[in-house]
Parts: sequence; C-alpha cells; structure tokens
Amino acid sequence: MSKRTTALLSALTTAILASTAAQAAEPLKALGQNEGQLDIIAWPGYIERGETDKNYDWVTEFEKQTSCKVNVKTAATSDEMVSLMAKGGYDLVTASGDASLRLIYGKRVQPINIDLIPNWKNVDPRLQNAPWHVVNKQHFGTPYQWGPNVLMYNTNVFKEAPTSWKVVFEEQTLADGKSNKGRVQAYDGPIYIADAALYLKATQPALGITDPYLLNEEQYAAALELLRAQNKLAHRYWHDVTVQMNDFKNEGVVASSAWKYQVNALQAEKQPIGSTVPSEGATGWADTTMLHAEAKHPNCAYAWMNWSLEPKLQGDLAAWFGSNPAVPAACKGNALLTDEGCKTNGFDNFEQVAFWKTPQAEGGKYVPYSRWTQDYIAIMGGR
Repeated sequence: MSKRTTALLSALTTAILASTAAQAAEPLKALGQNEGQLDIIAWPGYIERGETDKNYDWVTEFEKQTSCKVNVKTAATSDEMVSLMAKGGYDLVTASGDASLRLIYGKRVQPINIDLIPNWKNVDPRLQNAPWHVVNKQHFGTPYQWGPNVLMYNTNVFKEAPTSWKVVFEEQTLADGKSNKGRVQAYDGPIYIADAALYLKATQPALGITDPYLLNEEQYAAALELLRAQNKLAHRYWHDVTVQMNDFKNEGVVASSAWKYQVNALQAEKQPIGSTVPSEGATGWADTTMLHAEAKHPNCAYAWMNWSLEPKLQGDLAAWFGSNPAVPAACKGNALLTDEGCKTNGFDNFEQVAFWKTPQAEGGKYVPYSRWTQDYIAIMGGR
C-alpha cells in the first residue's frame, strides 16, 4: 500500500470514528511561561523565515520576542494534515475547511479562549464565526488566510483567459490545435469532487445541485462520472506545488486548478502563466490555525496565534501566497502586498467562493466524506 493511500485511509478512519457533535474540553483560562518551542503543521509557503526570499520572514522576529523556536512540518493535502494530527506530536495546524471539522469532531484539536488572543479584534467579521471553526459556539482556532482555487493556464496556448472549467473536465481541441489530453491536471484530494459538482451545478442544472459539498446519490454519481472521464485526460493529480510548477514549465501542462501561490511564483519567473475564476465560479479554502488537543507547547501556540493576526504578517503572507488576509487592516499600507493586492486576490469576492467544508451525511440525505475518500482513491487509480 502506498504512503499516499495509507494517509488517506488514516484520514478516513478519523472521519468514521468522529462523533456527530463536538464534546471538547474547556479552553485554557490563563497563559503561563512560554515553553521555548513550537511545532506547526502548515501548507507550503505559510510559515516563512526569509530562507527563500529575505523580504518574507514572519518567524525570526516572533522567535526573538517570545523565545519560542518554530519548527514546521509542511503537508500537501488536508488529508495528510488530518493524518499527522492523529499521530500527534504537533502544537498547531493551518487547517482548511475540509479538515477542520474532522479535527474538531475527531477530538484532535481543542477549543481556544479568544480572550487570551488580543489581536482577535483584528479578525475579519466575515471569518470570526465561520462554521468551519466554530462549533457549539466554541472557537477552535484563529483564521489565517483564504482564497479561491483558480484555473491556472499557459498564456501561449490561451491568448484569452478560459471562461469555463470545461478545459480541464472535457476532452477538446485547444486554441493551438492540439488536444487537452495529457495536458491538464486535477487536484489530488477527495475534496476535488466538489469542483466537479460545482461545474455540474452550472452545466447540468437538472441535477439540482445547490451545494457542491452536499450531494445526493444521483448528483454524486454524476460527479464521479465526470471525474472518471477526466482521469483519461489528466497528466497528473497534483498536490506538490513545486512539482506542479515544474510540470507547467517543462512537461507541457497548460491548464489546471491551482492556488495563486503557484501563479505568483511562476509569473515571478517570467513564465507565460495566467489565472482566472471561470464562469461556473470556484471552490476555495479558508484556513484556520488550530491547537492540538494534546499540545505540548500551548503557551507558545497562543503566542503564535496572536502573532499571526498582526496586520503586517497578514499582509506579507497574502503577498507571498497570493491569498487574502484574515485581517482587513492588512489590505492597506503593506509594501509587499500593495494597496491593490487584496482587490487583485479577490478580497471582495468572498460571497462568490464555495469554501471547502467536510461533506456530512445529514441523516443519510447526502453522501458522506468517507465515501468521497474511497471513491476518489479509486478514480485516481483509474477505476
């Protein structure tokens, strides 16, 4: 069994064992002395200390001020994050919405006391009580960043931005006269089923899809059918941003779902890359910094959660990752992001994004995430 499959099955087990309601311990009442260390699971590019570009460093100053040495373990997918948190040994995780509820219901994270986080006042009101990190009126983390999953494309092939996700879902001849077969990619994660559902919501309205994360059996079957057809087109199922960027540069890939991080990085290298949100809309992610239920360094963890909500850090991170800050004040006066950065990254389009969330059965009305996991593994394997 591959390591990838093992990680996915571990995440599936966590989801199956999760209860239907969060029964969590009480959050901390007071903080003590910092422990000198902090272990974080994060998306690539999320915790920078200037090693890639000296302009992007929000770790060094934190370590100086708190004496908490930051150690980072990067994870390429939400399922990998859930698996790592299940194994333990970490304090914090930057969890997306398709992982956060699994972590809460699986009792892998603990509620937080926002009164111990002075910078909570900086948080975007649209995110303060978001359902992917607030359960039973308890907060299970601090918002970090958010953004849409964009369609990244090669501007030498597409002289104008593609207007539909059709270019990655259905076989067709592209503007350069060649087929898209073997030249497009799909995301390596079960949550990508929602991307197919969002496309079908627009192109097959008779299916009656209203929420791409809540699919009945008929809607779900249609999404799987579309994804099985896509498997014959896909060059690769991407999860490593570095590998995907190399595929666009050297392997002939011309279109794929992606994050603005890859787009920005490739454009900085003067590669012929553009991005767009097609007419069908986009799924998206809103990430939360969550505290492990058995965190060994809770004081340093709280210090980091507070630090992470500083406007300068939020603006620098948004500039680096191509995302939107969880702190609106970051949108102005940041030299790296610029005053146009938030607009460019879609800060005002919050309501148009179908944010990742863990699919729930809701009494058998919808197909649960455990099925999404099993079936997507099969699809990636060509079954």
